[in-house]
Amino acid sequence: MLDSKVPAGPLAEKWSNHKFNLKLVNPANKRKFTIIVVGTGLAGASAAASLAELGYNVKTFCYQDSPRRAHSIAAQGGINAAKNYQNDGDSIFRLFYDTIKGGDYRAREANVYRLAENSVKIIDQCVAQGVPFAREYGGLLDNRSFGGAQVSRTFYARGQTGQQLLLGAYSALNRQIKKGKVKSYTRHEMLDLVVIDGHAKGIITRDLVTGKIEAHEGHAVLLCTGGYGNVFFLSTNAMGCNVTAAWRAHKRGAFFANPCYTQIHPTCIPVTGDHQSKLTLMSESLRNDGRVWVPKTKELAEKLRKGELGPNDIKEEDRDYFLERKYPSFGNLVPRDVASRNAKEVVDEGRGVGKTGFAVFLDFADAIKRMGEETVRAKYGNLFDMYQKITDENPYEVPMRIYPAVHYTMGGLWVDYNLMTTIPGLYCLGEANFSDHGANRLGASALMQGLSDGYFVIPYTVGDYLAGLGSFAPVDKNHPAFEETRKNDRR
Repeated sequence: MLDSKVPAGPLAEKWSNHKFNLKLVNPANKRKFTIIVVGTGLAGASAAASLAELGYNVKTFCYQDSPRRAHSIAAQGGINAAKNYQNDGDSIFRLFYDTIKGGDYRAREANVYRLAENSVKIIDQCVAQGVPFAREYGGLLDNRSFGGAQVSRTFYARGQTGQQLLLGAYSALNRQIKKGKVKSYTRHEMLDLVVIDGHAKGIITRDLVTGKIEAHEGHAVLLCTGGYGNVFFLSTNAMGCNVTAAWRAHKRGAFFANPCYTQIHPTCIPVTGDHQSKLTLMSESLRNDGRVWVPKTKELAEKLRKGELGPNDIKEEDRDYFLERKYPSFGNLVPRDVASRNAKEVVDEGRGVGKTGFAVFLDFADAIKRMGEETVRAKYGNLFDMYQKITDENPYEVPMRIYPAVHYTMGGLWVDYNLMTTIPGLYCLGEANFSDHGANRLGASALMQGLSDGYFVIPYTVGDYLAGLGSFAPVDKNHPAFEETRKNDRR
């Protein structure tokens, strides 16, 4: 039987009460434990840095040449937090509610409330690390809206939010590497999990430079490898697609949850021909100021596809801003799945644009008129440049063309409230698990989950497990389980 270990009591008090009831490891004893962290994206880097700061010995593994090359770097639009800087009605409960509702109630409520609760701390943590969030004229942190919310709660660094957050976590990790508390193994792929007496006690890795198979022991193993990422034809292939670690853990007894729950992203650059195998994602933050539309009639759409008319030739009264028309409360900021379905509907009606007809317009003309081109360039400039390089069209002059595409698979390894899998001592953080973002379709939540798990959850919960081991002895790296597991991976 699965036991989620969700504590009793009111939702808003679960995490606070649970933290007090968790066992602690005193500072002198923390030095006796070694923790393995697989993956060095936002979840892995933040967890490794936090645990090392507490005094644990940490080993990190990534298959890139540097932790800063983790796929978290590709996130564009922002990170949510219930700071209510805009004084527009946001709150921890509203962020929790939007996240649960946006994920069709497939996320675990207690985990998501904790996520909303920790969100306010994440921003302070990142600002202290020097993350260059966008700021208003007076110096206060700026916010913008994102799909599925009626408030402005998304903190951002232009269209490079994931990169800047990762650099903040990476700098904290580097500090611990310099201090000798973290030993970093780059260009290493996890091949298998070592289980001794039912507990995770190490991993088998391959050095991707030399090909050498190695065994590494630890008192606990943290998988922070990102979503396992089914690869679809013409998808954004958004995740790092490192299924090895999660799949090996599954074969050792870790359960999956929601493994087929697939997110469709509405803001992809459309397919242009049969030479493509994947598509490029444009940040959902563009829907904050861009207006989505298609011609009202099939005839006008046909002329656009043939090149007889340009987008700017279509009169205002002949445009159908279909999201604003159908969902006036949210407008262009409806949740991703709603925006995606509606774009497909108008294309199926024959009103799609572009040469293939599989596209709708995302128009910034009104935003440029309202704010000025320089302001738009400051908010979205790198995204506009990326679009122009790919399409050879200037989005400052003509509307972008977008269309839905498969983004990634949102399930992952099953975890309890402590982020532990069904294998004792094996934890799963960030998008690699199913609990928070794993069943959530709202943008700017993945970054929130990764940093919440790494900075504010695992330092408490892993200590509870280690304190319960009843021994500070190092893991025996000569245990037969290491050699047996290693032999299974000589292929």
